[in-house]
Amino acid sequence: MSQLKAQLRRDGFTFKQFFIAHDRCAMKVGTDGILLGSWAPVAGVKRILDIGTGSGLLALMLAQRTEQHVTIDAVELDAQAAEQASENAAESLWAERVKVECADVLTWAPEQTARYDLIVSNPPYFEPGVECGTPEREQARYTGSLDHRALLTSAAELISEEGFFCVVLPENTGNTFIDIAREIGWNLRLRTDISDTEGRLPHRVLLALSPKEGECFNDRMVIRGPDQRYSEDYTALTQAFYLFM
Repeated sequence: MSQLKAQLRRDGFTFKQFFIAHDRCAMKVGTDGILLGSWAPVAGVKRILDIGTGSGLLALMLAQRTEQHVTIDAVELDAQAAEQASENAAESLWAERVKVECADVLTWAPEQTARYDLIVSNPPYFEPGVECGTPEREQARYTGSLDHRALLTSAAELISEEGFFCVVLPENTGNTFIDIAREIGWNLRLRTDISDTEGRLPHRVLLALSPKEGECFNDRMVIRGPDQRYSEDYTALTQAFYLFM
């Protein structure tokens, strides 16, 4: 099977070291998740949590980027997605390190005693509005099932003192997210604004929050250059995953 055909398989997406089946998940593999999984800081982490794992994409990307002693928990509310994430993890090189639970993080978080050095989430960000085709897709896309204040509060219960909570959001939503986070006690430590091309305004933002105060580092990345090929920065960030890089 060619690389192109592998990526165009209807049931999922083939990366260099793993395959993500996502035909039973409301939200498919996309650039947002790939950006976050490639960007989140992993230096020194021992325990990772993926909130709203969906197909398990972020959990497996972070497993690839970390050492064998690092454990990864993934929580997913939707039963079909959680089952598929479990299957994706079981068929990967990191089956022993990735544990998927079907649970609502809002009730799951208070039951946990251990803390995480890194928490990641590609969260819902649309306000409830126009109905989606299925309840599962509505749950994945809209904040009705997990609003951002509740997400930030749950993450604050689970993060270690030196840990980071990382998300990817639309740029305008990200600014509001930062304001809510600061009210709760989070500190913004890393921010990368993402534009499609050099001439366009940012449409996504990657954020790393921490309970610990410190300097905030800001930068910007464009996904494609003038020739519409992936930029050097985007290639450097994601080449460990894409087949064609």
